[in-house]
Amino acid sequence: MVTPGFKNATTMGTLQQAQTEALLSLLNLNNPLEQSASPPNLTVTKSVATTTSKFSTSTAPLVWKVLVLDQQTKDVFATVLRVQDLRDVGVTLHVQLHSTRPPLRDVPAVYFVSPTLANIRRIAEDLEKCLYESFHLNFVEPLPRALLEELAASAASAGTGELVEQVIDQYLSFIAPSPSLFSLLSPLPAQPLGSSQPSRHYAYQFLNSPSSSEQQIEDEVERIANGLFSAVVTAGHVPIIRAPKGNAAEMVAKKLEQKIRDALLTSSRTHGATTLFSQDSSGLSSLQRPLLLILDRNVDLVPMISHGWTYQALVSDCLDMKLNRVVVTQPQKRAYDLDSKDFFWARNAANPFPQVAEEIDSELNKYKQDAAEITRSTGVSDVNDISQLDLTSNAAHLKTAVTQLPELTARKATLDTHMNLATTLLEQIKKRGLDELFSIEEAINKQTVASILETLRAPRPDGVFTPEDKLRLVLVFYLSSPNNAVSKDDIAELEKELKSVGVDVAAFEYVRRMRDISRMTVSAVVGGTSTPVLGSGQGELFRGFTALGNRLTDRLKEGGLENLISGVKNFLPANKLLPVTRLTEALMDPSAASNQSLTETDDYVFLDPRGHRHAQVGVGATGVTSGPSAGGASGHGRAKRMAFAEGMVFIVGGASYVEYGNLEEWAGKTGKRLTYGGTEIVDPEGFVSILGTLGKTST
Repeated sequence: MVTPGFKNATTMGTLQQAQTEALLSLLNLNNPLEQSASPPNLTVTKSVATTTSKFSTSTAPLVWKVLVLDQQTKDVFATVLRVQDLRDVGVTLHVQLHSTRPPLRDVPAVYFVSPTLANIRRIAEDLEKCLYESFHLNFVEPLPRALLEELAASAASAGTGELVEQVIDQYLSFIAPSPSLFSLLSPLPAQPLGSSQPSRHYAYQFLNSPSSSEQQIEDEVERIANGLFSAVVTAGHVPIIRAPKGNAAEMVAKKLEQKIRDALLTSSRTHGATTLFSQDSSGLSSLQRPLLLILDRNVDLVPMISHGWTYQALVSDCLDMKLNRVVVTQPQKRAYDLDSKDFFWARNAANPFPQVAEEIDSELNKYKQDAAEITRSTGVSDVNDISQLDLTSNAAHLKTAVTQLPELTARKATLDTHMNLATTLLEQIKKRGLDELFSIEEAINKQTVASILETLRAPRPDGVFTPEDKLRLVLVFYLSSPNNAVSKDDIAELEKELKSVGVDVAAFEYVRRMRDISRMTVSAVVGGTSTPVLGSGQGELFRGFTALGNRLTDRLKEGGLENLISGVKNFLPANKLLPVTRLTEALMDPSAASNQSLTETDDYVFLDPRGHRHAQVGVGATGVTSGPSAGGASGHGRAKRMAFAEGMVFIVGGASYVEYGNLEEWAGKTGKRLTYGGTEIVDPEGFVSILGTLGKTST
């Protein structure tokens, strides 16, 4: 077994950084880049040919190459690397595996594809045609032995085995749109009979559908465990795993523990070789090891359907957002890329929208000041006229201007992007009354059936709430109410009101049936008041709205935007912990958690892949310790409470930007390092659609 070099990191970056580094190393023919260590998530399964890589050191010259992707791996690259990044590491062309490709017999090819039979057969065809000088085969997940043998047999039959330089498992089957946010790579969508559009795969729908067989659910749990294993491998450290008992989260946790345990066993048998968790081989103390909390989506459905007030939550709710690309259709269709390279998005995505308005105004003022300084020093009236300067008399100023101009231009383009997005969001907020809905949902525990009905029926200056928003408000109210607090007559009245505006109540019916069966209840929020914090009319955030309104009005020469902004309620989200954040706090910082949260999490399964398989964890109902109980064991007893500095929270059934923002806020206040992920990131409209589909299939 050939083993590439691995880094022994002393400092831990984000999951997105680790994935980006692994992808760049992959593009460098799995050699470490200069001034960069090799990624921690590569392992060679078996080389079809016995030849070694032509370039094995970081001082090797840049090799120009072709990148071959499939539909799934294209998404992995799209979230973290841009075309220019590919050029910088020598990729001159990136193409789809199953497209028609001309031969380039003097250029090496880097394949990064899913380990499927169709892909293996297409690679075998490429080998037979000798399309490229050499083949560096990388698979997003481990390549099954049967497919490896088929590939080897095909290469041997065609006599092209010497063209294959590498066959490598890259544990990268997840998407990281933000530094601390990830979702699993979805399987290829199936195309239902009689439909022209493929149906997207949703784990929540699949795991909760009565039409799913036990074998299908088992396969889905295996798929989720594989994807989560990729994220854990990329993070580079063996976690302590906790999960509630009796649901899909426990099934995923047990499968994941077995996969990590098998990887560690393989590592112990390959003395001197570098393996998946090599950077963790020294055995981090329990104080340093991270927590992995796996939860089932049914622990709290409210964040999936509630109306958010942060920038990223509103973008996800109001606009078409996929893989960091946002599409705006009005006034004309335009697409914008929002990623960690976008300084404004990276800084403000999790901020309340009024604060974003303030930041746009502040950044525009900074830009104007910097542009004015350049024009003053060079004597031109506009930064775009710098190229017309007299080179002999303004050489020094020209050098300064030319140095600063690219950064200024890029900054202006970024601010233009967010100005356009803010305009669109403001229009949506006003049109749909999102500020009113958010305000009601923030104080949902104070609402009654009568007040909800009054809200649904009350006329608004800009028209009634949309049917979908009304349904979401009713769902949030019902899920936030204590068991049996909403009578059958109240439910009938709510349904009647929803049906009167054309709402399909299948989602409401499904949630009610599910709650009747499981007596699911949303845990009470803690940590602050549930009442929105209203700002004064002359407050900082209000001035942000006013300034933004003035900018937009001046720019678009329209008189209606000032009225639009003045009608938007100005408030901040309440200081509270959502249920998933509350459970995370109980497991990572038990000394600050409530007794209710601690009692709830004490019964979670405790799995330590480094511990003895059948040892039981000692009971410590009140003791707080910095490490596992005796032996660092793995078992199903109650674990002693532990403190963690770093953690990963994974939701089986889908992640939400509302929940993500709440966790980030808590992590920022407590100094914890936290990564949040789910089987997929689902927008509220999409999740309500899933509930509706389940409601129809469950009848």
